[in-house]
Amino acid sequence: MGGMLSLGLTGGIAAGKSLLSARFRELGAVVIDADQLAREVVAPGTVGLTAVVDHFGSEMLLPDGSLNRTALGARVFSDKAELAALNAITHPLVRAEAAALKSCAGPGAIVVQDIPLLVETGQGPNFHLVVVAQAPREIRLERMIRDRGMSREDALARMSAQASDEERAAVADVVIVNNGTREDTVAALDSLWHGRLLPFAANLAAGRAHDSAGAGFGALKPHVEAELGAEAASRARALLRLQHAVGERAVIGALQHDGFGPVFRVVPLEGILPELILGALAGAGFFPVSDTSGGATVLASADPGQGTRIIFAA
Repeated sequence: MGGMLSLGLTGGIAAGKSLLSARFRELGAVVIDADQLAREVVAPGTVGLTAVVDHFGSEMLLPDGSLNRTALGARVFSDKAELAALNAITHPLVRAEAAALKSCAGPGAIVVQDIPLLVETGQGPNFHLVVVAQAPREIRLERMIRDRGMSREDALARMSAQASDEERAAVADVVIVNNGTREDTVAALDSLWHGRLLPFAANLAAGRAHDSAGAGFGALKPHVEAELGAEAASRARALLRLQHAVGERAVIGALQHDGFGPVFRVVPLEGILPELILGALAGAGFFPVSDTSGGATVLASADPGQGTRIIFAA
């Protein structure tokens, strides 16, 4: 993750993800659009298109040599095995392109990866935070019928092929509900940007934990608890991120919640240099704040919106 703030953005069809993505770009974020990359990696002359034709046949090509997306969509939409085959071709290529774009962002940048299937592909732990656009089912159906010319049956089929609202909410650190005006939704995102994301990015760039005793954290605390949801869900998200950061190089144990957030104990495996684990934890946004009398180091998050702490025992 490094010195930049890495966000995953997702949401169900017609929930308002595109509105949030556009606003993030206006605010100055580096936005990486997975859908756009998915089109680019199967453009004429790419290894992606060659692989698609090798698997699905030349009938997937239009006369000009470009991909016949309609034909391919009809082939994979109702066939899970064929969809999995297509994903096995395109997803690694999309992730490689996204990683290359992300590497160009410097310390202090806020990089937003707009990924429709973030939850379905299990990518939540890859990011410092996951933001989800949400809207009630009937509002989404109305938008799809009115704005996209879809029948109710087709709209319901598209929704059922995606993760449920509950599955997305379990992965989300922040849910922005888009059930009012555009201005309401933009205002909610602007509040998140200025109140949490900019300070988070600044802390990451400086390599420091957020001062949880400061007024900023106290002012955010009631709003943060609503965003993070139940204690068990926030603990689960924190644990997945720690596991993603350290891999199999350390043992992670959950300790009692201390009123601010989850507390974990991290112990490097024998032969693993403590500096390697501390570096991985810094990449995930955790920095030392104190040493305990027993020689362990306490780390806290750079995120002003959550209070996860780590007891690191080398």
